[in-house]
Amino acid sequence: MGIVENEIIQEIPFYDLDPMNVVWHGNYVKYSEVARAALMEKIGYSYKEMRNDRVIYPIAKMEMKFIKSATLGQKIKLKAVLEEFEPAIRIKYVFRDAQTSEILFKATTMQICVDIETRQSLYTAPNGLKNGVEKCLKNI
Repeated sequence: MGIVENEIIQEIPFYDLDPMNVVWHGNYVKYSEVARAALMEKIGYSYKEMRNDRVIYPIAKMEMKFIKSATLGQKIKLKAVLEEFEPAIRIKYVFRDAQTSEILFKATTMQICVDIETRQSLYTAPNGLKNGVEKCLKNI
């Protein structure tokens, strides 16, 4: 179990399919972003709050494991788990079929904190992120 976790449902739309009639592999990166944004919203530290703190969190590393293809109309659970937030954000993802709970995809990302103006890496989390995580932990 991580520090904070969140789960949302994604229904697979037609335009995410490839010629083989399964989700094109690149869309799993998009779904990871959807899951990550929802997790950060839960924490109360969305992209708006990052801008207010004058930081960005670009992806530095992403590891993915494709297990089974998702198909048109399938509902999948996108689970994102915050594993670490200092010195970098580490998030673990597990995507499952919403009905059977069969695992379709796993991934991890590492994002580094960067000052918007100087483009220098920062090794401590901004107070906005720390406060958001703290509030989530109190609500558990």
